[in-house]
Amino acid sequence: MFNAALMAEAKKYEIKVGVTTQYVAEQSDPAINRHVFSYTIEIRNTGNVSAQLISRHWIITDAEGQKQEVRGLGVVGHQPLLAPGQSFEYTSGCQLATPVGTMKGSYQMTAEDGTQFEAAIAEFVLSMPRILH
Repeated sequence: MFNAALMAEAKKYEIKVGVTTQYVAEQSDPAINRHVFSYTIEIRNTGNVSAQLISRHWIITDAEGQKQEVRGLGVVGHQPLLAPGQSFEYTSGCQLATPVGTMKGSYQMTAEDGTQFEAAIAEFVLSMPRILH
């Protein structure tokens, strides 16, 4: 049986995260195993209550399995408050010792009603051009 109230409650705290990546050749030096990547993130509140991004948690893994964990308040100095339907976009970067790696993580959010929840960031690939097919 379809229950509209349950569906609305399930969607109440919903954040979608989109990612695009780029290899930054002018800041990279493969001869010394320095590969710099930029990533642009769009955070969109697809739920039906306003929510503020409080902190972030990233797990960055290079091709040799070396992991870096990054935790901190906000993103690029901001803790955006997103009303339903609003989005926030920012660009940041990371450096790896290998030409390929991955990132995944989560944003810790607080809704206007005080509920805390996580917005998952699905794993995505960082890759130097022409390395992966």
